[in-house]
Amino acid sequence: MRRPSSLILALVLLGLAGPVRAGPDAAQLYQTQCMTCHGKDRLGGTGPALLPESLGRLKAAGAAKVIANGRPDTQMPSFSARLKPDEIAALAAYVLTPPAQEPVWGANEIAASRSFNSEYKAVSKPVYDADPLNLFVVIESGDHHATILDGDKFVSLARFKTHYAVHGGPKFSPDGRFVFIMSRDGWVTKYDLWGLEKVGEVRPAINSRNIAISKDGKHLAVANYLPRTLAIFSTSDLRLEKLFRVADRRKTPSRVSAVYQAPQRNSFIAALKDVPEIWEISTDPDAPPVHEGLVHSYEKGMEEALSSSSGLFALRRIAVPEPIDDFFFDPAYRNLIGSARSGKPAIVVNLNVGRDIKRIDLAGLPHLGSGISWMWHGRPVMATPNLKEAKISIIDMTDWSVIRTIDTQGPGFFIRSHENTPYAWTDVFFGPHKDLIDVIDKRTLKIVKVLRPAPGKTAAHVEFDRSGTHALVSIWEMKGAIVVYDAKTFQEIKRIPMSKPSGKYNVWNKITFAEGTSH
Repeated sequence: MRRPSSLILALVLLGLAGPVRAGPDAAQLYQTQCMTCHGKDRLGGTGPALLPESLGRLKAAGAAKVIANGRPDTQMPSFSARLKPDEIAALAAYVLTPPAQEPVWGANEIAASRSFNSEYKAVSKPVYDADPLNLFVVIESGDHHATILDGDKFVSLARFKTHYAVHGGPKFSPDGRFVFIMSRDGWVTKYDLWGLEKVGEVRPAINSRNIAISKDGKHLAVANYLPRTLAIFSTSDLRLEKLFRVADRRKTPSRVSAVYQAPQRNSFIAALKDVPEIWEISTDPDAPPVHEGLVHSYEKGMEEALSSSSGLFALRRIAVPEPIDDFFFDPAYRNLIGSARSGKPAIVVNLNVGRDIKRIDLAGLPHLGSGISWMWHGRPVMATPNLKEAKISIIDMTDWSVIRTIDTQGPGFFIRSHENTPYAWTDVFFGPHKDLIDVIDKRTLKIVKVLRPAPGKTAAHVEFDRSGTHALVSIWEMKGAIVVYDAKTFQEIKRIPMSKPSGKYNVWNKITFAEGTSH
């Protein structure tokens, strides 16, 4: 007698066990439970976009927790009473899965997103007595608000709701009158710091990384992940002026990690995430022709390569050995130092000649975008924290050599200083000592003070007031605070409760490109 095969036996057992219950239909759950706030195609509505690019580092367990419990102080409710655990898990996996087709977001969608505050009225002078150039814009990521803080009295002048996950640092018009705030889900908001009112907003993309304003204040560039674009707008009316579909010379598409203003060059510099190119985009209407390919001579009338563009928004491509997505510029904006998240050596690129000139071995994944610079013994130096090692790297920008490596209490994220203080303040963002701030003497390159603003809670992102008299430290917690210190004595002056104040930005320091702050 033949024995039944294992396959037949398995089928019989399955039949005896009854019908198999199908798993939850995540797409249908999304339509019934989430679409009203987050949009039909997960591109956002009153709530943020629910796409992997927009949700950042959120994992499945974290997404499930948010769905089950909601988010305090937001419109996100708890679904634990109406959805079963397996339905919540299915929804979490669904929103972290890329859509089958990349969403379309082009010039038409951008134009349709543009809107203005019908109640906004421009004022001829500030509606308050505070110094308008010593204001701080504080981003409270805990409940998605921004606070306008008087930098002399340290009191709030206004507080308003932002879009989800503001990122990359607000940017100011050259006169400090307006601030532009970008969110991860692609929205840019224009806010009047004199009248303390929102002017309008536009959505350049579905997922954006950061923004930059041109030297003359007329143009706003937005670096995007989804879609892979670099969008440029008129700052006056948020009208789209230029939309670059980003790809290298071989037509390989790329996300844009960041875009920066290079004031001395009258241009934007863009970091491309996926291809070995840096882009320089002119913001000068009279910019000379940009030549593609090899050029025998740049002498007027002797160029042998074909020019591809000229004038406003002329694009120049600079080839680099590998993609680099985190930059720091020397004071003259002649050179940049860049790094990749791969952790390979940093690369120095001479922007004038358009090629890399040196590689630098640094301690451990430098966070160059938050670096600072100052003069040390007659030489320009820069300092950068490292995300994977408890060290600050000090680099001589004349020959790009590492002149000192300072051991800290742990890996850091931000370092800040001011031209009127001899000290640089750096956080210990990662590890068990995240509640500490190291204060470094810029003359001796040694740590001279360690502060603990709130024991057991993350202390991060220092920013100075206009004069450099006070240093403001964020307590990165839902029930957090801004702690104001005397920058000379290191004594606490005031503590202002806030909801996870992830960053604060002083108008004067930003519009003057102060040496102790990031640009």
